[in-house]
Amino acid sequence: MGGPGSVAPGYDAAMLPPDAPAAIAALPRFPLIDGPSPLQRVERFSAALGGAVDVWIKREDLLPLAFGGNKLRNLELLVAAALADGADTLVTSGRRWSNHCRLTAAAGAKAGLDVHVVLNGPPVEPAGANQRLDELLGATVHVAATDERAERAALVERVVADLRGAGRRPFVVAVGGTGPIGAAGQVLAGLEAMAQARAAGIEPAAIVLPSATGGTHAGLLVASRLAGSMARIVGIAVATPSADLRPAIAALLAGLEPLAGVAVDPAEIELSDDERGPAYGTRTRDADDAAALLARTEGILVDPVYTAKALAGLIARARDGRLIGSVVFWHAGGTPALFETLATG
Repeated sequence: MGGPGSVAPGYDAAMLPPDAPAAIAALPRFPLIDGPSPLQRVERFSAALGGAVDVWIKREDLLPLAFGGNKLRNLELLVAAALADGADTLVTSGRRWSNHCRLTAAAGAKAGLDVHVVLNGPPVEPAGANQRLDELLGATVHVAATDERAERAALVERVVADLRGAGRRPFVVAVGGTGPIGAAGQVLAGLEAMAQARAAGIEPAAIVLPSATGGTHAGLLVASRLAGSMARIVGIAVATPSADLRPAIAALLAGLEPLAGVAVDPAEIELSDDERGPAYGTRTRDADDAAALLARTEGILVDPVYTAKALAGLIARARDGRLIGSVVFWHAGGTPALFETLATG
């Protein structure tokens, strides 16, 4: 697969959507995904919502590394960029539930790169499921003393300075792998889903997704435009409030424009705070009920503090008529957080 300082050969270009923009298709890529994630119809779940929606789930949780998750899309491009830059270490950060941090640890292991992960504190005992998995995957974990983002950012800077002082070559991956290069991986995922939907004979009226750092949301908006789809991209904010998240998505759309060759009006960003609850990482009754409904009708699990909040948003919109017709739910992953919340009640 190649070691530090080289981009792994052998990525199958045939896996790229045929309508992938040339500039995105030309980006170096380190292979972490061995084929499309499934797009599955969930008929019993749809019936439980009254039958006005025909729900399909894009199973990014079934991607192949470390319990899966959509951040592998970003990391294929970001790990390749790190290797091309001559890096020997990845440094990233997030909350203790961070799927991105876990998948960065897994991607680093596969690429032969060391990984340092900085998590928001305060530390908890015992450590959460994702933190233990980060460590199992070989990452060095640093936990900030508080939950403040500024402290986390300062700790990232100290970790990077220490690594450079020791003669290492760190490559910093932004929170969530967000940025135009990472979001370009989500454009490819969106094009993949559009092709799968059309092969199944459907034109989605909407794609509903959990929106946290905005990269997936921006990527799906661009993919929808490239594919000529009329689907609404309905983001359910699960972490950052929409007032702060909306400009971040707009900036990503601007950053993707030269790569994708299309402009998306920020007015098209559809984003809701109605399922966030009191804070990121805090369970809500609606999210718990949504997770239980999907589990008991389809045998599919979602974590109650992240993906389930977006699922609750889909359910509310299906039941009050804001969504009708074929709807795709973007299952971004997050299974280990389910284990942690079940253990703590």
